[in-house]
Amino acid sequence: MIRFYGYFRSSSAYRCRIAFNLKGIDYDFVSVHLRKDGGQQKKEDYRARNPQALVPTLEDGDFTLTQSLAIIEWLDETHPEGVRLVPEDKEVRAKVRAFAQVVACDIHPLQNLRVLDYLKAEFGADQAALDRWCGRWIGDGLAACEALLEKQPTATFAFGENPTLADICLIPQVFSAERFGVDLAAMPRVRAIAEAANRLPAFADAHPRNQPDADA
Repeated sequence: MIRFYGYFRSSSAYRCRIAFNLKGIDYDFVSVHLRKDGGQQKKEDYRARNPQALVPTLEDGDFTLTQSLAIIEWLDETHPEGVRLVPEDKEVRAKVRAFAQVVACDIHPLQNLRVLDYLKAEFGADQAALDRWCGRWIGDGLAACEALLEKQPTATFAFGENPTLADICLIPQVFSAERFGVDLAAMPRVRAIAEAANRLPAFADAHPRNQPDADA
């Protein structure tokens, strides 16, 4: 069985949980707590699996894979039955990947725990400053997502009536926006997609509050 290393509040791990659920794939979960013990991701045994000391990491026998988007596409390719997370149409597929990368490459890294810890340690940023930092970049990024969605035909999800990699990346980012107090009032498409997604068990069950390692 697949072994999956993650953390309840990690956006990257959240994405993968959604993908596992949409594909109906079982896995063994191993919690890597990013705060306890000085950060369990920094321990030697975990670094041997993931030299970046980040979550998530997937193991399937002798096969090890890091990076959430790569994991999700691997799941889609190795389990092609059922819902497809990356569309077969080449143009739609390219747009889905581009949208996902807006979140995964340009928004999420700026709110990553190691970035926030550096801002605190090197520049003395307090929690209010960190919240403003995250709010600025999450807000700007989701505004760009809204503009991209406005160019698409109106649908339940970002690129049609079924969730794709784009929605898998968007929903955890909306969770982060809410966590950091980002105003989404001017983003009706983002909000509508998030509401539709969170009504689905695959998304609801992946929510951080529903994870076995969730803490206060």
